Amino acid sequence: MIVLGISPLDKDATAALVVDGKVVFAAGEERFSRQKQHVGFPWQAIEHALKWGGVTTKDVDLVAYPFLTAAQEADLITKAFAANEAFERESHDQGLVGQLRAALARVPERKQAIPGLGHPNERLPKGLVKETYYRLVGGGSGLARNKALALAQQWQTAAIEAHRRHEADLLAGLQKLGLGTKLRRCEHHLSHAANAFLSSGFERALIVTFDGYGSGKAGSISVGTRGRIQRVHDFAFPHSLGTMYENVTGALGFRPDRHAGKIVGLAAYGDPAVLGPVLLSRIEQRDGDFRIRQNLNVRFTQNLTSRFPKVDVAAAYQHVLEVVACNVVAHWSKQLGLRDVVLSGGVTANVKLNQRIHALDGIDRTFVYPDMGDGGCGTGLALQLSWPEGKVEPIRDVYLGPSYTDAEIKTALEQEGLRFTQPASIAAEVARRIHAGEVIGRFDGRMEYGPRALGNRSVLYHAREPEVNQWLNKRLGRTEFMPFAPVTLWEARERCYVGLEGAEHAAEFMTITFDCTPWMRAQCPAAVHVDGTARPQLIRREINPGYHAILTEYEKLSGIPTLINTSFNMHEEPIVCSPRDAIRAFLAGRIDGLAIGPYFVEHPERAKA
Repeated sequence: MIVLGISPLDKDATAALVVDGKVVFAAGEERFSRQKQHVGFPWQAIEHALKWGGVTTKDVDLVAYPFLTAAQEADLITKAFAANEAFERESHDQGLVGQLRAALARVPERKQAIPGLGHPNERLPKGLVKETYYRLVGGGSGLARNKALALAQQWQTAAIEAHRRHEADLLAGLQKLGLGTKLRRCEHHLSHAANAFLSSGFERALIVTFDGYGSGKAGSISVGTRGRIQRVHDFAFPHSLGTMYENVTGALGFRPDRHAGKIVGLAAYGDPAVLGPVLLSRIEQRDGDFRIRQNLNVRFTQNLTSRFPKVDVAAAYQHVLEVVACNVVAHWSKQLGLRDVVLSGGVTANVKLNQRIHALDGIDRTFVYPDMGDGGCGTGLALQLSWPEGKVEPIRDVYLGPSYTDAEIKTALEQEGLRFTQPASIAAEVARRIHAGEVIGRFDGRMEYGPRALGNRSVLYHAREPEVNQWLNKRLGRTEFMPFAPVTLWEARERCYVGLEGAEHAAEFMTITFDCTPWMRAQCPAAVHVDGTARPQLIRREINPGYHAILTEYEKLSGIPTLINTSFNMHEEPIVCSPRDAIRAFLAGRIDGLAIGPYFVEHPERAKA
């Protein structure tokens, strides 16, 4: 069966071609349109998918879309908010004013500089008028509750309209392609559950999904058994861990739908004991479920960010996310007698949370779907619709996008007027230059699917220099609190990381952090965060021989089996897709060298010097 999977059109629109349970092609439209988190019908991604698979629209049996009709979604939203209003009206003030006064007394003095902050206890003051307003409508009073309900009504209205708009876009696009009669829909969280479980290779597992919103829900619990998925529990919206984390991301001055990873990094510098008790008092946890008071009232979070250090706000939200999610997983793992867990949904992009879940007593193996956000939903439902009965097979890799011939690469270099060489061993040339202190962009093979650069569209550098996190991010136009992620030879994994057992497969896709060994912390400080963890990609020779060869050659020179790997793109741009994209980012980012296919290019400014 040939299934074309299309992810939700509201953010990060993605297309995938799946044949009999195997993903043949998958890529986000943003890589082709060059519009970050592309909104709208993925025309170019579909065109590339069909071309790569050697099929036409007539050959497609089904089109998978991970939302119900706009009318059905509107009904689910309306019911969810009616239930939430009853919950809010029954909730009572937990003494917030006194809690915040006590929290202010717990704020520590800090003197050690934090990269990216003007002062380690930096706040976000908003001025007297705004701060007074935030305290009134973000506090524990009836006024705050009424504001929360008003904001919920605004969200409801906007969401219903968005579903109508994107449905019209979807149907028009499918009609133009002659695929309108082949559309199959499902509720949102089945698509998340399917992509995680069917890609894990586990015969039986606990399936956990957490995201912002999907078909009236904020998450789900299911049991997976040899390709079959049975739902056992839903988490009601708006009691959403994703929404909670989006609120703090926005309140701290970042893009809620794009920069949640910055909060993970910032949190490591703060003290969760300052505000953690305040946040936990707003959450009811019982029997593997939870309810969050006034979760759509962003004024509450803005009140915190105007009065407390950024690092302490971030630390509290990260801590509470971990506590609540881990309580959920621990409960259902015990209740259902399942020791293997698979994770998907936007919340599970939080690599630190994934580490906490994997470390739970009772969890043996953990897998996180590589494209865990909504961009992976089309793939999930397409897998579900075409999955052969009884099949159990782990995903091998996510090099699922387009590739380009040596001739196409050479033409792009010549058109740009760049001088290039063709070394006898491109791996040895790259390793030698990195060992000498050069920053190298790598473009080779098929483009990675999902949010992570996994070597084929990456920027590489040695991990010996902790200061690189400041100067290279500045060169690339980025502001980050997390260190660069490491790529490590599979054979050397235990020399570098602790607690890998049962999550090695997840670590091939850079979806989980681990504690670093003393050796790793000493030899690769650029890849180790302030809390002693790192988010590695483990690379095996049989998965990506050329990439593995670079690390092997580098280890021969340095004795170190690890490099730092960051995405090959300029700030707020998608990861590069084509040779032309790579050349433009290479020149604009002032990267020292570019390994592109079999060719090596030294930056023109460096060559002149």
